[in-house]
Amino acid sequence: MKKIDIIGANTAFGQPRLGVDLGPDAVRYAGLVSTLKGLNNEVEDKGNISPDLKVDIETHSQEKVENLRNFNQVKEFSYALAKQVDASLENGRFPLVIGGDHSLSIGSIAGVAKHYDNLGVIWYDAHGDLNDGATSPSGNIHGMPLAVSLGLGHDELVNLYGDGAKIKHENVVLIGMRDLDDGEKEYIKENNIKLYTATDIRKLGIDTVIQEAIAYLEDKTDAIHISLDVDALDPIHTPGTGTPVTGGLSLVDTQVTMETLNRNGKVVSMDLVEVNPLLDEKNRTAEVAVDIAAFMFGKKQI
Repeated sequence: MKKIDIIGANTAFGQPRLGVDLGPDAVRYAGLVSTLKGLNNEVEDKGNISPDLKVDIETHSQEKVENLRNFNQVKEFSYALAKQVDASLENGRFPLVIGGDHSLSIGSIAGVAKHYDNLGVIWYDAHGDLNDGATSPSGNIHGMPLAVSLGLGHDELVNLYGDGAKIKHENVVLIGMRDLDDGEKEYIKENNIKLYTATDIRKLGIDTVIQEAIAYLEDKTDAIHISLDVDALDPIHTPGTGTPVTGGLSLVDTQVTMETLNRNGKVVSMDLVEVNPLLDEKNRTAEVAVDIAAFMFGKKQI
């Protein structure tokens, strides 16, 4: 049994498409709270982060700061989220952050890192999210949160809720990658970041990959944060997301990953992001997100 705080990170500021801010409520509607309680967890829904932020609805974009779309909104939202994640851990609970676009991880990781000296991160995603303002083709900050957490990017984001990088390159494992920009590929090689592409997973099998990832992080980290973008899965499973990429992971692969991580017991926090009900089919992606969370919190294949 875990004591879980559900934190709705209803941000769409990190990317240009409307609807992802509705993701947290779509996942709730799909039965998140009742499902996790049914697995004998203690669950408290903390509601959505709602700072007083404005955005131009017509363009869904404010003036960029150093090629960073909606910079001020992302910064303020990230700080508010970091504060709530910090408080959740301070109270001995597990923050489950449901999004919202992936820029939210700037805040969630900053809040978790307050509590650990060597936080490990499993980034389960089709994308590396390792761009900065100079390398990003779009300026969308949802393509930058891992880079920011590693200390690359605008100083006000890197130093948000604590000075400097929140995690170390050697404490990161990328799983499911299949759409990396050239700058991200170079960054991964230069910093020797542990990487498993979707092709690697098909060759090795997901059980081998997740066991290797855990072994890689086991001795050098004091906790693990998992940041899971639903576009890590193939769009056949998660059509309701803003940047789908074919050739993704299966739902079974993801269930196995979550069940294995739950058994390991070292995961202390989680992001579940990029559910966009405006792009979905009968809330199917939100239902898959609930199933993913269920396997993280006690559901078993057998």
